[in-house]
Amino acid sequence: MTQSSQQIALPAGFRLGEYTIVRQLSVGGFSVVYLALDGDDRKFAIKEYLPRNLATREDDGQVTVPHELDRDAFNLGLKCFFEEGRVLSGIAHPTVVRVSNFFRANQTVYMVMEYADGRSLGRELELAGGRMEEARIRKWFAALLSGLREVHSQRLLHLDIKPANIYLRRNGVPLLLDFGAARQTLSRRDKHFAAMYTPGFAAPEQYEKEQKLGPWTDIYAIGACLYACMGGGTPPVSRERKEKDTLVPAGQAFRQWYSPELTALCDRCLALDPDARPATVLEVQRCLLSESYAAPTPPPEPAPAASKLVGWIKGLTGGRSS
Repeated sequence: MTQSSQQIALPAGFRLGEYTIVRQLSVGGFSVVYLALDGDDRKFAIKEYLPRNLATREDDGQVTVPHELDRDAFNLGLKCFFEEGRVLSGIAHPTVVRVSNFFRANQTVYMVMEYADGRSLGRELELAGGRMEEARIRKWFAALLSGLREVHSQRLLHLDIKPANIYLRRNGVPLLLDFGAARQTLSRRDKHFAAMYTPGFAAPEQYEKEQKLGPWTDIYAIGACLYACMGGGTPPVSRERKEKDTLVPAGQAFRQWYSPELTALCDRCLALDPDARPATVLEVQRCLLSESYAAPTPPPEPAPAASKLVGWIKGLTGGRSS
C-alpha cells in the first residue's frame, strides 16, 4: 500500500474544525504535517496520524484501514499518538514544541502545534560550511537539553533527535520537534517499520526489540548531533558499529578545533553500551554549561615573506620604508 505524498496529504483549503489547511510541510511514514490557519489567520503546524503501512486516504479525506488484521496496530499507534499530544500539551518550555490542541477527525487524530519562523539545525549547519564554533554548540544544546529534561520527567522519550528535528527560531532559541511515541511503538511491534529509524542518529538499542529504551537512548542521538555539528557529518549506523566500529572518536577527529571537554562528552554520548553514556540529560547539560573549558587556539597564520612584508609596509607609509 504505497501512496504518493500528494495522494496522502489533505489538499489546500481543506477544513479541519476551526483550522484551514494551507499546504503540506512534511510527510513521513507515520504522519503528515501541515501549515494551517485558524479563524484569526494565526499560523499553526498540524500533525496528522497516518501510518502509511497501515492506512490510506479516501477521496473525502477519511483515513481508513483496508486490512482488518492491521486495525489493532493502527489503534495502538493512534492511542500512543494521542497520549503524546496529551503529554506535550502539558509542557510549557521554550525549547519544546508547544501543543495547543489535539482532536479526532477523519477517523484519526490531529495535533495542533506552534509554528515558528526559522530554519533547521541541519540547514544552519549547511550554511556554516559543515562545522560550528564551540560557543554556539554549547549554547544551543544546553538550552535544548533543558527542554528535553522536562520531556523525560513526563516519562516521554523523543527517539528521533537529529539536526532536521532541531529548529532554530529567528531569535536564536532552539526548538525540539517531531516527537515519535506512535512511531516508536509501531516500529518495535512490526518489522515493517524498522527502517523508520534515522540511520546514524538512532541508538543501537532502538534496533533490538528486546532492549530497554530510556533517556540514554536520546543521549546517544544528542552525541550524534554534536558529532555532526563539529564537522563529522552523520555518524556510522550504530547497528553496524556493533559489528565493526569505524567511527573516528571526536577526541581524535576534532581536537584541533574543539576543547577536550566537548569532544570527550561527545564520545561518551556515542558509546555503544548505554551504561557507558552519561546517566542523565542533566549531566550532559552541566558539561555543556561548564565554563572551565578553553577551545584550542587555531594555529597562527604563517608570517609573510620578507619581500611581501616590505611591500605591505611601503603601502601603509605611502612608499616610505622608514
